[in-house]
Amino acid sequence: MSGIGVITAVGRSAIAEVFHTLVVQPTSFCNLDCAYCYLPDRRSRRLMTVEVARACATSIEQQGSEHPVSVVWHGGEPTATPIGHFRNLLTAFEPLRRTGRVRHEIQTNATLIDQRWCDLFAAYRFEIGVSVDGPGTLNRNRVDRAGRPTVDRTMRGVQVLADAGLEYSVICVVTPETIDHADDLVEFFTGLPGCRSVGFNIEEQEGAARLPVSEGSAYRFWRQLVRRRVDGSRLRIRDLDRLADYLAAARAGQVEHTPYEPIPTVSCDGQVVLLSPELLGITDPEYGDFIAGNVVAEPISAMLARAGGLRYITEFVSALNDCADRCEFYDFCRGAQAGNRYFEHHTFTARETLYCRTTRQALVRATADHLTPHGGRA
Repeated sequence: MSGIGVITAVGRSAIAEVFHTLVVQPTSFCNLDCAYCYLPDRRSRRLMTVEVARACATSIEQQGSEHPVSVVWHGGEPTATPIGHFRNLLTAFEPLRRTGRVRHEIQTNATLIDQRWCDLFAAYRFEIGVSVDGPGTLNRNRVDRAGRPTVDRTMRGVQVLADAGLEYSVICVVTPETIDHADDLVEFFTGLPGCRSVGFNIEEQEGAARLPVSEGSAYRFWRQLVRRRVDGSRLRIRDLDRLADYLAAARAGQVEHTPYEPIPTVSCDGQVVLLSPELLGITDPEYGDFIAGNVVAEPISAMLARAGGLRYITEFVSALNDCADRCEFYDFCRGAQAGNRYFEHHTFTARETLYCRTTRQALVRATADHLTPHGGRA
């Protein structure tokens, strides 16, 4: 058994030593100033160097995985990178992409997208994700640096994508201000041109001083989405699809306890954090800067080989074991997220987070209560 740590209850590695998702930061800058944003360097205009991109490609090639790696271009706002420079960064990955060992993904606010970006996305076969929280005032937390609404600019961008024949998925952050608007959100995303699916992220506690979404509100939100699905809504919702896939696997006795993805995230200057992109740029008196190494100096596989010696990694493995031993939702949830444990509790050893309760547990309970004759939570 190879991997980082062990989940004793299932006799499997806790964290994989091979990565299939690589998050890369072409720029730390973002042109928006969202109320819930956690990024500490979003005003900095640093750009990833071609040297760092080449080192990332080398790390993918050296690990020799038989499965393709998703290179996720994240920010900041990745399209704030000058497009010529972005194309130069992509060149480093071309031999791998052309042989099927790499596929590109991008998460964008869409406000800067024009035909040039559409041509680039099509040429390199990008999977595109757009961040938007709904129509009109439901998108109120996504403002620019002058505090102005951005939804019209995002809508212009998604229309450009749709006119170019490019489909995209959506990430919608559901906040205390929008949690009671499930029907409005479903209607909006169902009619959004080019939208293939939507993932609803209940707002997480990641450093911004904001009130949390209550568990009861999250439960009602998920239950209404389940109701809409059962009543024939054609909107694909990532969260409901994941639960449906899990239930189908459970019925077939095919639930797999695969190791947790290490999710290496590479900054503009090559610094690498593991487990959670949200840890990039964070420093803590107890944990330091969370940096596992620099990709220019050594391959990511070398960092993963010694990652078991990092305090936050060992604590997370301990927490995963606690979840596996004590939580009834573990088979579905698989231990929630490292970043949520840290930002909510300032430790990685906490077993349960608000994220667990609003995003995983509330979803399962709402689905069970809707589909069983004796459901009926408040």
